[in-house]
Amino acid sequence: MKYSPIDSNLFVKNRKKFTAQMKPKSIAVFNSNDIYPIGADSTLPFEQSRDLFYLCGADQEETILLLFPDAMDPKHREILFVRETNDHIAVWEGAKLTKEQATEVSGIETVYWLTDFDKVFFDLMTEADTIYFNTNEHYRQAVETQTREDRFIEKCKKEYPAHQWAKSNPILQQIRGIKEPEEIAIMQTACDITEKGFRRILEFVKPGVWEYEIEAEFAHEFIRNRSKGYAYAPIIAAGNNANVLHYLENNRQVKDGDMILLDLAAEYANYSSDMTRTIPVNGRFTDRQKQVYSAVLRVKNEATKMLVPGVIWAEFHKEVGKVMTSELIGLGLLDKADVQNENPDWPAYKKYFMHGTSHHIGLNTHDYGELKTPMKPNMVFTVEPGIYIPDEGMGVRLEDDVVIQETGEPFNLMRNIPIEIEEIEELMNS
Repeated sequence: MKYSPIDSNLFVKNRKKFTAQMKPKSIAVFNSNDIYPIGADSTLPFEQSRDLFYLCGADQEETILLLFPDAMDPKHREILFVRETNDHIAVWEGAKLTKEQATEVSGIETVYWLTDFDKVFFDLMTEADTIYFNTNEHYRQAVETQTREDRFIEKCKKEYPAHQWAKSNPILQQIRGIKEPEEIAIMQTACDITEKGFRRILEFVKPGVWEYEIEAEFAHEFIRNRSKGYAYAPIIAAGNNANVLHYLENNRQVKDGDMILLDLAAEYANYSSDMTRTIPVNGRFTDRQKQVYSAVLRVKNEATKMLVPGVIWAEFHKEVGKVMTSELIGLGLLDKADVQNENPDWPAYKKYFMHGTSHHIGLNTHDYGELKTPMKPNMVFTVEPGIYIPDEGMGVRLEDDVVIQETGEPFNLMRNIPIEIEEIEELMNS
């Protein structure tokens, strides 16, 4: 792995939080992700299951974590199963974790080879009444591919029909949403790498460069700072492309007078950052661009102040909508009649700001975390308002990642990334 080792105490704490909520005489199993094929002998780069990584830190394929707090044999209360290395694997792929290394990474004393799983699992299931299955219940998931986890659940239901079933996801939603200090430090590193990439392109961008060249500049800076690269597919949208919310082609030449919307960020140690900035191609905003940009920035600043313990996510979005409505009236994009006659289910401001303002961020860019209960300290959210005006060929979005505090305003992990008009113009013209 490119990233520096993570203290295994983080994973020990995470497992304790999970097992504290398990039913008596229950087992929870977590599988690594598959390596996904492209065709012939080609595969996509391996990405670890974020749930398994959260609980044990093992970052290799064909790994299984088993938790059984009530196991009769104390050494079987936490077990990590890993793929055994042989000489062929060592030569062609590189050696996998030894049992000793797996313990060092995870803090789990009992490590078995993956080939022992079925035998050990059968024995432990004779002691258990309930099996926790790890299903994906993220509110935005739309997965059609059968995962390694899906296959395990299917097999388990067939072979152990007399056991009760329970869901791991509600526990994970609760505990993954509140970050440990070690996690926040890792996310700060991801944000710092993102800052380096942004400062690099402020010197690079000028009329005539291509969106994909900007993409390459960011990737260079991310990887040279021990990131695998982008935390999510980068959006580099010049001019009217900014009005396509998930524009991914990145194949247009940027023009004098346009702005570029940059929604992209680095990952680090499997944790995401998520940044959006909008900059002028020629280094100077026009007066109209400044008006729209400043309106978005004011909304972002006001929305950030609202992220405090006790706030409900849905109510937060309604309040942000009110602030945005006021700004859109000030820009001449809405009038009072538009607001008076609006559809409550699709308020007038949605014509120019049609997406949400905030989501959890962590091991996933759109991370697990409770949304229907009050916000809590150490939850990490994005704040990302935007105004999109196709008729004027511009779209502006600004986004930072912030940590909810016990009291007061959130702590901004992207506080050092330039966002003020004057600073951006100065850096682009220095």
